[in-house]
Amino acid sequence: MREQIFAFIGGGNMGRCLVGGLIGDGHPCEHLRVSDPDPERLQVLHERFGVRTGNDNRSTIAGADVVILAVKPQVVRAVVEDVVETLRAQRPLVLSIVAGLHTGVLRKWIGPKGIGPEVPIVRAMPNTPALVRSGAAALYAEAGSVGRGHRDSAESILRAVGSTVWVEDEALMDTVTALSGSGPAYFFLLMELIERAGVSMGLAPESARLLTLQTAFGAAKMALESETPAAVLRAQVTSPGGTTEQAIKTFQDCGIESIVTRALRAAEARSRELGACLGES
Repeated sequence: MREQIFAFIGGGNMGRCLVGGLIGDGHPCEHLRVSDPDPERLQVLHERFGVRTGNDNRSTIAGADVVILAVKPQVVRAVVEDVVETLRAQRPLVLSIVAGLHTGVLRKWIGPKGIGPEVPIVRAMPNTPALVRSGAAALYAEAGSVGRGHRDSAESILRAVGSTVWVEDEALMDTVTALSGSGPAYFFLLMELIERAGVSMGLAPESARLLTLQTAFGAAKMALESETPAAVLRAQVTSPGGTTEQAIKTFQDCGIESIVTRALRAAEARSRELGACLGES
């Protein structure tokens, strides 16, 4: 894996964190390239990581083993059409982290299946905690074009910044988007509300913030380091007749389960809508 050349089209937050993760994971900086139209962004990437940078996508991906699409959805078609001949000639693995971009749409732009050797395509949905190497990402491999080695390469990139899972049905990527892609914001909202409530009840703002953040971190760490389901962990800290039980009962009386389910289904539906719009562009 460390001999492979990874070429990033797009050096924004997610592209930058993947570059940093790969270097931290032992990949040589000379094997990483980044293309981006923003010269200041390129300068930061070069100075911080020592990677090769430029603003010409075709020269950046020339000879690459893996091409990572890390651009905004609204520009991805133009980007792919600009480099499509190079992709067809070289047949690198194309790893897309473009939100909402279905592999079928990307395949249509790159070239239909069954006409010559295929360009392998993997789609990934990372989330923003990847910026601190604590991300969660789901990956989907296009049927027929992706081999074991391609899967290993794609997974190694995302595992450099967090945990990964594979899904075998691409439709589940909309569910992943709703759960982990958008999920950090749900936890930020809960932390925001707990912190605000603590202040309203008399705590100093800095104390409410520290207690809230450390409690969220500690709960997540306990869950990660235990094989015990979250429901059991919750029950273990909910003493009958105690303070936690009263809070949990209030949450349940207010319909928290229904609220969470409705919220995720709304996000999932919006993800499908955005993907359909991208396919029509």
